[in-house]
Amino acid sequence: MIIIHLQSNLKIINRLSAIFNYKCPRCRKGDLFAIPLNIKQPLDMHKRCQVCDLDFEPEPGFYFGAMFISYTISAFILLPVALLAVFKYGWSANQAMLLMMGIGAVGFLKILRISRSAWLNAMVPYDPDYIKK
Repeated sequence: MIIIHLQSNLKIINRLSAIFNYKCPRCRKGDLFAIPLNIKQPLDMHKRCQVCDLDFEPEPGFYFGAMFISYTISAFILLPVALLAVFKYGWSANQAMLLMMGIGAVGFLKILRISRSAWLNAMVPYDPDYIKK
């Protein structure tokens, strides 16, 4: 029972590692995004995985769902900060809004890339034997 629980936790940790390190969801070795980050083109992704040849954009509009992930991540980060600023420290709504805009601007590119990586990882299963096929 404990072994099954540990294996389940390792799968979650491996998936999160692939998401936050921007790795291919199928082989978890190839890079999703061009390195280093280009500020003018933050979503400059490779067309295919260099290791397993997975198509990173299987259809037009594929990453539409990543927008919802980005919204959710932003809400979970910014809402508690704003509530804390207003109710604990007595800031005005305008001051809290400026704080949220500043934090949102700083984290925008990171959240944008994480949401795309999470969406692709949610849609494509991990297959460690794919390279061998």
